[in-house]
Amino acid sequence: MSEHAHDRIRAVVWNDDALELLDQRLLPAVERRLRLGTAAGVAQAIRDMVVRGAPAIGIAAAYGVVLAARARFAEAPAGWRARIGADLDLLAAARPTAVNLSWAVARMRATIERAPEGDPCPRLLAEANAILAEDIAANRRMGALGAALIEAGGSVLTHCNAGSLATGGFGTALGVIRTAHAAGRIDAVYAGETRPWLQGARLTAWELVRDGIPVTLLADGAAAYLLCQGRVRWVIVGADRIAANGDTANKIGTYGLAVLARQHGVGFMVVAPVSTIDMSLADGAGIPIEERPAAEVLDLAGARVAAAGAGAWNPAFDVTPAALIDAIVTERGVVHAPDAAGMAALLAG
Repeated sequence: MSEHAHDRIRAVVWNDDALELLDQRLLPAVERRLRLGTAAGVAQAIRDMVVRGAPAIGIAAAYGVVLAARARFAEAPAGWRARIGADLDLLAAARPTAVNLSWAVARMRATIERAPEGDPCPRLLAEANAILAEDIAANRRMGALGAALIEAGGSVLTHCNAGSLATGGFGTALGVIRTAHAAGRIDAVYAGETRPWLQGARLTAWELVRDGIPVTLLADGAAAYLLCQGRVRWVIVGADRIAANGDTANKIGTYGLAVLARQHGVGFMVVAPVSTIDMSLADGAGIPIEERPAAEVLDLAGARVAAAGAGAWNPAFDVTPAALIDAIVTERGVVHAPDAAGMAALLAG
């Protein structure tokens, strides 16, 4: 079966002059699209995790800029460029760790600066559409490059959700898994549940089941025992920001999986577009790590599960050192055993 058969999900859609987001807070029980007509609404949806995943956040923000331009130009055609600055800043600040967000806003800002006089919306919409289309094309390219690293036979483990829901479509880590599954290279896919938001249980499992790819869930704490069984060949994850030396920020729990993979001789693959690489940061120590509300850990589905009086520490991401990563797969190529020289060569090529 072609990997294109496993590509029916779109989380971010521009439809009839508004942005529609598949509300990922409600999956898998409810499939509901939230229709947004303002930049402030898009920024709030990003903060509230209606949309999540670094590439998808960037794409949503690009369309948010279109909505901002439409509103500012309608207020008064003269001076709209000056007034839109606050909207761009609001979108860029919605979540701090995913560099794709600031990258997309910066690209739209550059388009604004180049726009001729008159209504800017057609040109900005074309740029947002291009960001979306380029992301899907990049995901297909990464799918092919990453799948080529996987020898036939054996299983893979993934963490969080780096699929169609986290991107424009097809996915990064799940794009590799989709391509490898279609080629008969993977016997089984395991997905960690990914506390506290359960992106693995709610989102990755939903995507794979919907696309007809068998998936087995496991509690996050079961990963070590799974890897010691010798059936898993690769751990495959996405990324929210990659530093110049290859250190990678991804969903909390990723660092622990990298340590476990190295202990058990399992390959560790990061799959992300080059827009995720932040060459301004020498290493992962400079990556800002978002800390989210304690209630996400203390509660489950709105109900308190922790003992009264307990506190919680809730970093949304951790940083995996490049030394624990076997391959970083991008649309421009693969960096094996990544380091600063390898990352620089990738971007220079």
